[in-house]
Amino acid sequence: MNQSRYSIDDGSIARSRRLRRDATPAEQHLWATLRGNRLAGYKFRRQQRLGHYIADFVCQSARLVIEVDGDSHANTEAYDARRTEFLTREGYRVVRFTNSEVLNNREGVLTEILTRLGETPSPSHSPAASGALPLPQGEREI
Repeated sequence: MNQSRYSIDDGSIARSRRLRRDATPAEQHLWATLRGNRLAGYKFRRQQRLGHYIADFVCQSARLVIEVDGDSHANTEAYDARRTEFLTREGYRVVRFTNSEVLNNREGVLTEILTRLGETPSPSHSPAASGALPLPQGEREI
């Protein structure tokens, strides 16, 4: 049996669901703007598994990870650095905001996110697909 690089039953799916359910007020606040392609049409996912890590918010098309850090991140600089290094190797750009920034400077946070979304993704990964999708088998253009 061929197993993927990251085992499905490693507990990360349940952890992602728990993190979505128990989102911080800052995460809830930001998600209200990011969900449903509300921010300039970009699609975001929340509490998305990327390798062995779970990112707060991810825009796959722009290869952008948004992290909202609370007080619990005060003593995790080494872990956060390893995580950011991994994500960067995988072609993602990471932007971090504190809970306070998200709650007290919403417009500034959204402006920074929009700026980062407009930046070119890492050249080490293929750009998002563009152009017309192929027609289903047996159909043709008229």
